[in-house]
Amino acid sequence: MNFSYASPLRADFPSLVSCCLLVEGIDQRVNVSQTVADFSSRASARLTAGSESDLPEIQAWRRAFVQMGLKPTQYRCAAESLLRRLRKEGALPAIFPLIDLCNALSVAFAIPIAVFDRQKIAGDLQVRYAQGNEIYQTFSGSTESPLHGEVIFVDASGQAHARRWTHRQSGYSAISAHTTQALIVVEAMHSTAATDVAALIATLTEQILGCVP
Repeated sequence: MNFSYASPLRADFPSLVSCCLLVEGIDQRVNVSQTVADFSSRASARLTAGSESDLPEIQAWRRAFVQMGLKPTQYRCAAESLLRRLRKEGALPAIFPLIDLCNALSVAFAIPIAVFDRQKIAGDLQVRYAQGNEIYQTFSGSTESPLHGEVIFVDASGQAHARRWTHRQSGYSAISAHTTQALIVVEAMHSTAATDVAALIATLTEQILGCVP
């Protein structure tokens, strides 16, 4: 499987920095609660100086959403949504170990992290502007068609695995108890994105390898 960005999207967002990881042999029984707590605390410490919307990492995504014609207070990138929840509730919900780990790192670095069930992706996966005939499955199981020109993650079958770029993933390729392979995508656009994405990926790789018996 190849993962790519369409040329028009790259041209419109030249500051984008991204990196992918393929994780195999996922063990859903590992305990990441302490790691999640540690990285969540790091994020909470950053939030003592202001709200999540003040962070440069989030501001960059807000500008990108405005460029896409979206209201940034209505459609937030995944990292901002998680930080907002952490600030209001004091903790992140436990879902599956890999998701919990990625969510904790996402708030610690204020960078969106997408996690897809690799086996649900048909052929190559590309981030591009929607044609309007793709299919997106919500977490409730209903289906939608992304709007023409909307930024989506889409595979060779026309299945949209995320809508509005980093706003919301699809229920179709969400991690489940049966997931054994995952594709992780990290994306940022702020001024120090290259350094921060590299640090995030290194930290995530270290944490994942630390869960291997």
